[in-house]
Amino acid sequence: MTVSYTLKVANSRFGGFSKLLFRWKGSIYKLLYKEFIVFVVLYALLSIVYRRLLTEEQKRLYTKVAQYCNRSTDLIPMSFVLGFYVTLIVNRWWAQYTSIPLPDQLMCVISSNVHGKDERGRILRRTLVRYANLSAVLILRSVSTRVLKRFPTMDHVVEAGFMTQDERKQFESLYSDFNKYWIPCVWFTNLAAQARRDGRIRDDVALRLLMDELNLFRAKCSMLFHYDWISIPLVYTQVVTIAVYSFFAFCLIGRQFLEPLEPGQEGDLDMYIPLSTLLQFFFYAGWLKVAEQIINPFGEDDDDFETNKLIDRNLQVSLLSVDDMYQNLPPATKDKYWNESTAQPPYTIATAAETLKPSFLGSTFDMRMTEDMEQSQTVEASPNMARTQTPLLSRFLAAASPAISIKNFGRGGRATPHLRRARGDSTAHCEDPEAVSRIEEEETEDEESQRGSPCSPKASDKQKLPLIQVEAPSRESIETEQPGAGEP
Repeated sequence: MTVSYTLKVANSRFGGFSKLLFRWKGSIYKLLYKEFIVFVVLYALLSIVYRRLLTEEQKRLYTKVAQYCNRSTDLIPMSFVLGFYVTLIVNRWWAQYTSIPLPDQLMCVISSNVHGKDERGRILRRTLVRYANLSAVLILRSVSTRVLKRFPTMDHVVEAGFMTQDERKQFESLYSDFNKYWIPCVWFTNLAAQARRDGRIRDDVALRLLMDELNLFRAKCSMLFHYDWISIPLVYTQVVTIAVYSFFAFCLIGRQFLEPLEPGQEGDLDMYIPLSTLLQFFFYAGWLKVAEQIINPFGEDDDDFETNKLIDRNLQVSLLSVDDMYQNLPPATKDKYWNESTAQPPYTIATAAETLKPSFLGSTFDMRMTEDMEQSQTVEASPNMARTQTPLLSRFLAAASPAISIKNFGRGGRATPHLRRARGDSTAHCEDPEAVSRIEEEETEDEESQRGSPCSPKASDKQKLPLIQVEAPSRESIETEQPGAGEP
């Protein structure tokens, strides 16, 4: 049975996860304790041989070998190899769970679109949903060891009521080298088409909806089959396994206590129990065991999917929805909040404190304005007001952008009286020729301003005009100036 501890971690509290460390079923201890015991025994044997049985010369040679093995452990990228592999396995594990076919959507469509309260209508609805469940059972027999042990032969499937004897004969008469889980889906489509001809399905739209839901159901069955067929490449699994085993083989030799090579040289602290090495084994080998457990979740491990329970649930719920619940509706009456403009369900004493919390209306709902109140005033737009007349933008337009065309300056009514071309200003800003080249070349040069400006273009740049800095108008000038006025 799947180990569920969701309720234990519903609320975060002190020692919440620590209490989970003492559970045995589904734990890492249950998966790893045999390998852990083997590693500890081998480490202890090597330690005894080194301390008690080797001569001084042999100890010196062993010390050099151990130092080499300890350096070699740094060359194996354990975190990268294991981390990527386990991430791939977990994503595949969850995708397999979401591919398990559930008849919930299909049974709702059958119940609402296959009509008839008579025996024929009831047979049609129950047969359609039974075909869907039969297809799921056939595919789960192919991928799950639990389901195969429950239904080892087709006789068991017939005895369980998923298939009749006539259907079995027709199923076995159709020869195919491949898995035949799709045959009940074809029976479903033919029966649905017959129900449409008989008027049990009243229009083509309902038939199309029924076929679409069946195709979604069949697609999930197909995905389970392909997940079982196409595994993660074996070479990757071998690489990860060899990396873990070789790493701890080096650790068995390289992490031993070593006596100093030279007399009088200070040696390492003699730790009879290599705590850090044991923890490293627990983490890395445990990581590998996690991948080993969930790489195929259709087995019989503690955390594998309970496929037999899913079969029981799907058959019971689907038959109930298309048979007993068909047009069996409770009376429609006025609800409790019929005369209330705002519905407010009651709270218990345990949840009464939640009523004191204000409703969330947005992260900026209670924001206080930090800008000057003048910035919050509304300004009416007029045709003669340029973009630079907006108060909030005036602070950003102390200088004209190179993207502003020279068309905006000195063209009679098209320009505002506040935007003027600089004339003879010896402090005019000199721009890079690349920036100056952005100005449109349709304007004629002003010879007088060229003679007075230190940034006059050269003879080779006669078509290039200097970039002009324009100071944005103040708010007072905007308010007092009349649109269309002449130059001051």
